[in-house]
Amino acid sequence: MSDTPQTLYAARVPIFPRRVQGHFRRLKWWIMAVTLAIYYLTPWLRWDRGPNLPDQAVLVDMANRRFYFFWIEIWPHEFYFVAGLLVMAGVGLFLFTAMLGRVWCGYACPQTVWTDLFLVIERWVQGDRNARMRLHQSHWTGRKIRLKSTTWALWLLVALATGGAWVFYFTDAPDLARRLVTLSAPPIAYATIAILTATTFVFGGFMREQVCIYMCPWPRIQGAMMDPGTLTVAYRDWRGEPRGRGLRRQQAAGLRVTGPQIGGRAPVIPMPGVPDTTTHVQGPGDCVDCNACVNVCPMGIDIRDGQQMACITCALCIDACDQVMEKIGRPRGLIDYLALSDAPREAAGGTHIPAWKHALKLRNMAYLAIWLAIGAALVFALFMRPQIELTVAPVRNPTFVTLSDGSVRNAYDVRLRNKHHDARVFALAPGADSAAQLQVEGHQGGQVTVPADAQVKVRVYLTAPAGSDPATRDHSPVRLWVSDTVSGERAHVDSTFNGKDDT
Repeated sequence: MSDTPQTLYAARVPIFPRRVQGHFRRLKWWIMAVTLAIYYLTPWLRWDRGPNLPDQAVLVDMANRRFYFFWIEIWPHEFYFVAGLLVMAGVGLFLFTAMLGRVWCGYACPQTVWTDLFLVIERWVQGDRNARMRLHQSHWTGRKIRLKSTTWALWLLVALATGGAWVFYFTDAPDLARRLVTLSAPPIAYATIAILTATTFVFGGFMREQVCIYMCPWPRIQGAMMDPGTLTVAYRDWRGEPRGRGLRRQQAAGLRVTGPQIGGRAPVIPMPGVPDTTTHVQGPGDCVDCNACVNVCPMGIDIRDGQQMACITCALCIDACDQVMEKIGRPRGLIDYLALSDAPREAAGGTHIPAWKHALKLRNMAYLAIWLAIGAALVFALFMRPQIELTVAPVRNPTFVTLSDGSVRNAYDVRLRNKHHDARVFALAPGADSAAQLQVEGHQGGQVTVPADAQVKVRVYLTAPAGSDPATRDHSPVRLWVSDTVSGERAHVDSTFNGKDDT
């Protein structure tokens, strides 16, 4: 045995994806442009909500505990809306994975989007794949230092813009931008920008595929969401194998390929002057072993080796392979979106099943039904929620007070919420069937002015006359009403009145 110590760690081999053109690459460009535009520009959009309210369209106002999204405003006690959106995102991820594999990872994941952006910068400065490989393998010279430094500087600017854009979602963007430039912003803003800048710079510029393989849990979970009927990027090995130089190899043997496809390949027909004994020879597959699919892969894998955890289903290998197939006169689709359950049928010469038939599976329909149900419930709750609300908390120390005339008084802490964008006068009153009298500490006639988009806490007293049922029973139900004196809107909360039981 060798005395050389063994290690399970292998140094990362840098990946230099080649640029490719095609349908899926154009789709990725569009998705990258849209998602980056949404991320960078959204904090600067304005939305007029009236005086004394923020005019930023999307704002997470931590100081005032509000979340604003255009005309929608979420209060802290309405966090179920955020929870519902997170559940919808999870179910949506299950749905898309069950239908199309890791399509989220390949097109819309932030790691993928920013890695693509960093690759654009790298290609612009250093050149395409071969030029970058030569630069990486060369010694450190003045030219290499200049190109690498320029690339890293541009990456750092993008990372800084990314970290800066994030903090703009939590306060007024123009005001914070001025304070950041004048060095008068809170320290937490600079710390957040620094952390996000560093992580974006390292993850998008240097770690890249390692984030997807080693840090992200989804590659390990995705297997539970997929089955043989899931459409994913795959290689038609029954058509491509055995690999070779295709037409050139056959021509060198004095053969030509014509006629219809049989089992994914064309029969070999003798050329003029060649004996008929060669008609039984099977030519090589369509794959010419050009490695174009490997060279364009951002994960550095070979899709011809079968399904792999590292594959993010970006489909760039499809674009690369289709270009090669067109050049050699073979049908497109050697690498394609394919359900593995279709492989035996296609290998036997069967027809390709349309994608929509794979999508209409019971499990996918169940995911879709759950997703739509949650969305419909959130929309219903959003439009049905009241504009005025109150919460009532009985004061327990003491539970009741007996006054000199024998009447019994209970105290309650009441919070009044005004979701309108102007101040409103709220009137408090007990239920119509209640014998108790209501008083609001510091306010006459039970009326309280609540500022726009705010809540007010008041102390409310209910007094039951001596000898009345609420005054002589341990617990009696009581209802408190609040009404808007302008719009007439009403809301109520049921609580308990504690009396003096003399039995």
